[in-house]
Amino acid sequence: MNEVSEKLSTIRRIGFLTLNEYTMIALSSAIEVLRMANRLSGETHYHWTILSLDGKPVSSSNGLSYADASTYDAAGDPDIVLVCGGTNVERFVNDRVINLLRRMAHDGIVLGGLCTGTYALVKSGLLDGYKCTVHWENMAGLREFHPRVHFQEELFVIDRDRVTCSGGIAPIDMMLSIVRAAFGKTLVADISNQFILERVRDGYDRQHIPMAARLGYNNSALVDIAALMEANFEEPLTAVELAKLAGLSLRQVQRMFQVSLDTTPTKYYLQLRLRRARELLVQSQMSITQIAITCGFQSTCHFSKSYRALYGRTPRSERHPQNSVNEFGASPPLPRRAVSRARASSI
Repeated sequence: MNEVSEKLSTIRRIGFLTLNEYTMIALSSAIEVLRMANRLSGETHYHWTILSLDGKPVSSSNGLSYADASTYDAAGDPDIVLVCGGTNVERFVNDRVINLLRRMAHDGIVLGGLCTGTYALVKSGLLDGYKCTVHWENMAGLREFHPRVHFQEELFVIDRDRVTCSGGIAPIDMMLSIVRAAFGKTLVADISNQFILERVRDGYDRQHIPMAARLGYNNSALVDIAALMEANFEEPLTAVELAKLAGLSLRQVQRMFQVSLDTTPTKYYLQLRLRRARELLVQSQMSITQIAITCGFQSTCHFSKSYRALYGRTPRSERHPQNSVNEFGASPPLPRRAVSRARASSI
């Protein structure tokens, strides 16, 4: 067990620091995992407390609030405190919030954020040098003004004593990771069955961030090109074809991707196709060869090599973790039509 897993495995007392207009669905999703872990295990492993600055209930963005709340001082010694943010979070992260979070950090509390709660940790300087995530609507602005924070696009990120989550129902997946560290996969599977979850998402799963949000809604040509890419996975377009359809030169397209996204059209297109492939691997019964074809790869060998380069494991091990050492056998060629169109992999 590594240091991070060992720390997560000891978490039992969770505090949820609610800021005004916090997102109820994110907080409820996190609590429900803890409740169900207790119920299915037959023991009260987890205890949670709703926190606020003054110990009074705080209204969420939908106008509802939890009946009880406590101050940090009255809550005892939580193992972790998760800041719960929501709409207009920048209005509610004031000196009192920042000072409280810094005090918690000084006390050795593991800190985290749900939805826009990460914003409070960033503004407190408590994520400098850490990897973290936040809801995609807030990521671009924070990334621009906080270069010492390493923003990731995953649904949730666990880095040492910081635990951050994008929001929505992603806290379910994050809290299941905490439960898994303490009680193993069986309890996590039982909780998932109770919640009728098709699958548990992990640290490799990313938020779907619209291109317009990535670029601050100010580069319609690049947004259009990204939409063309997403509409043409099975038969990828070449960079020349993308440029022509966008009414631009190849050089202009290459420059736009480099300046705005710090990548090339080829690499960006490849990542889109591989992310789609991962969705199909974990959510469908399609064969690996079928997925390779659907996502525009010339062979399963090429698909496997590209997949491993991005995710650090093969498509086969993604679907069958117990066989993570195994690799594909022979790589069957794709149909002629797919081969001819898949030349986009080298644009």
